[in-house]
Amino acid sequence: MGQQEKVATSLAGAVSEDISASLATVDAELARRYPGDPGTRQPVHTVYVPGNDFAADTIRSWGDRALAALDEHAPDARTFARVLGLADEFAEPVYTRVRAKLEREPVEDLRVDFEDGYAGPDEDADASRAARLISEAYEQGTAAPYMGIRMKCMEAAVRDRGIRTLDIFLTGLMERGGLPGGLVLTLPKVTYPQQVTAMVRLLEQFEKARGLEPGRIGFEIQIETSQSILAADGTATVARMIDAAEGRATGLHYGTFDYSACLGVSAAYQSSDHPAADHAKAVMQVAAAGTGVRVCDGSTNVLPVGPAEKVHDAWRLHHGLTRRALARAYYQGWDMHPGHLPTRYAAVFAFYREGFEQAAARLAAYAGHVGGDVMDEPATAKALSSYLLRGIDCGALDEAEVTGLTGLDRASLDGFARPRRGDLTATAG
Repeated sequence: MGQQEKVATSLAGAVSEDISASLATVDAELARRYPGDPGTRQPVHTVYVPGNDFAADTIRSWGDRALAALDEHAPDARTFARVLGLADEFAEPVYTRVRAKLEREPVEDLRVDFEDGYAGPDEDADASRAARLISEAYEQGTAAPYMGIRMKCMEAAVRDRGIRTLDIFLTGLMERGGLPGGLVLTLPKVTYPQQVTAMVRLLEQFEKARGLEPGRIGFEIQIETSQSILAADGTATVARMIDAAEGRATGLHYGTFDYSACLGVSAAYQSSDHPAADHAKAVMQVAAAGTGVRVCDGSTNVLPVGPAEKVHDAWRLHHGLTRRALARAYYQGWDMHPGHLPTRYAAVFAFYREGFEQAAARLAAYAGHVGGDVMDEPATAKALSSYLLRGIDCGALDEAEVTGLTGLDRASLDGFARPRRGDLTATAG
């Protein structure tokens, strides 16, 4: 090795030190506000079940009903692919994986609903029963990866009832062995950041009362009002809500119908692809970017029930809305009926399988410093690896086939998906 050439500089070392000192507060603020994705699995959907209807067999029942819908209205891969417009090469792989998913893990995230969908006469009893059934499901290995409740909101008329239901539910979990790792709570109809702060204080008090680690309990913020997007002073309220959560916010869930109605959208046009919905979710997405808070799309109220023609029409609608959301980086949405599960998983699986080989090849080339027809950067490598990891997590892709095409194991994929902040400004080479 030859002697390294000495390069000339003009600035004293103290200049860099002074600049770093001047930016120390900003560095700390960036680390606090924008920690990046938490690296945990994100479910592809959230299923809402009324608290008075939730039972020990709810998850298995949804899977069985979804399989029955396939048996009746799309008994083979060719029929299913023709209904949804899937390419022939993906018909069998997608259909086979959809059926396997419905048999193995039909629901990825379940919320027992004590808000709009609740119609029980005894909320205390139903909240206590939900805690017992969820605890038993985790003990028996029959739980969805994520489960929890949607309480009533923090508005004056229902605030005390919502707080009591949450207390009963969380206390019931604690009395039966503690809070499960997949616990998720949803706070609906949030309009002001102060309501988020109130939820934080409530959870702080529960953690203190039960001797839990501070910050143990997080929650989702449901965006269902115009004021949650744009405040009276013209600021983006949703960004202030994330800050008000003090690190406890795990997700922002878009409420299709409440939000649309709030803006005066006629019932016939209330849909997740309405321009008003696109605007709200775009604001949510920008506010959440880099914070570790994930954005979730809403639902469709068109149910796949009735004769085959109506079921197929509803399937096409749901499939199209789900694919549209995935292209816009909304990787999670609501499902309100068992009949939505086949098209949820079909859309998700096709999304990952269609782009799998190209994404794997690009990531392999980047990791191996091999040139190609696309010059990718660290940020693109992050997106490629995140795409592959999401596909593995939901069952669209097998870890072995991803490793086979990329040469990267799970740990290596995680490394590309969650680089240190400074790594994204580096160049590949």
